Amino acid sequence: MKPITNLAAVALTWTLCTFVCLGQQSTPTPQQSAPPPAAPAPLPDAPSSNAPVVLQPTGPTAVFDTSMGRMTCKLFDKEAPETVANFIGLAEGKKDWTDPATHKKMHNKPLYNGTVFHRVIPDFMIQGGDPTATGMGDPGYMFKDEFNPNLNFDVPGRLAMANSGPDTNGSQFFITEVPTEHLNQKHTIFGQCDDSSVAVVRSIARVERDGNDKPNTDVVLTKVTIVADGKPLPPLPAASTTQSSSPSATPKTN
Repeated sequence: MKPITNLAAVALTWTLCTFVCLGQQSTPTPQQSAPPPAAPAPLPDAPSSNAPVVLQPTGPTAVFDTSMGRMTCKLFDKEAPETVANFIGLAEGKKDWTDPATHKKMHNKPLYNGTVFHRVIPDFMIQGGDPTATGMGDPGYMFKDEFNPNLNFDVPGRLAMANSGPDTNGSQFFITEVPTEHLNQKHTIFGQCDDSSVAVVRSIARVERDGNDKPNTDVVLTKVTIVADGKPLPPLPAASTTQSSSPSATPKTN
C-alpha cells in the first residue's frame, strides 16, 4: 500500500503545482503609464493682441527756427514717405515749386524760409507753410494723402499737412498743441514734435490775432533745417535768445 500512497502524494503535488502556476500566469503585472505632460504655464505680462500700436518716427529731424523760438520734429519717413520727401524737398530748395503770387517757377529756392504762421488757435494748432500768408497759397501742385491706422492725433505735437479735402496736400502744414482726434485719418501726419516744441506752439497760439486767427504781429518761420538721424542739431540763432524772452508777437493777456 505504500507505493500507492506515495504515487497519490506525487499526483496531488503535481496537481497543486499546476494549479498555482496557471493561476500566476492568469494575472499579468500591469505596465506603468507615464503621467500626461503638464500644459505650459502662460507667460507673465504677455502682450495682448488688442494692445494699441505706438509708432515712433525714424526719419530725419525738421528744425523750425521762428521769431518765438525753436521747434524740433522727428519725421515719419516710413509711414508717410511721399509727404516727408515733399517737405524736405521744399525746405531745402531741392524741389521746384511755383510762386503763387508771381506764377514763376522757383528752382533751388527753399519755400519755407521767411514765411509766417498765418493761422493760430489756442488749444488747437498753429498753421504755416503758405508763401502768400493768406491760407490760399500752394506750391503749384497737389499730392495724395498718406494715412496709417496706427498714426492718429492722440498726442500733442503732431506735425501734419493742411488740406482743402482729400488728396489736396501741397506745402501748408500745422502743428497741434493738444490731442485733436476729430482730425484722425483726415490729415496726413508726417512728424512728431518734442515737449519743448509743444511749449513754443502753445506760446505762438496765444498771440493777439484778428478775426481770421491771423497774428496781428507776424510770427516768422525764419528757417527750416533738415538734420539727418544721429547728427547734431544746428546751434540756436542769436536772435532766438532775445526773441524767447521778448517775442515779436504779443501774447494774449486773457
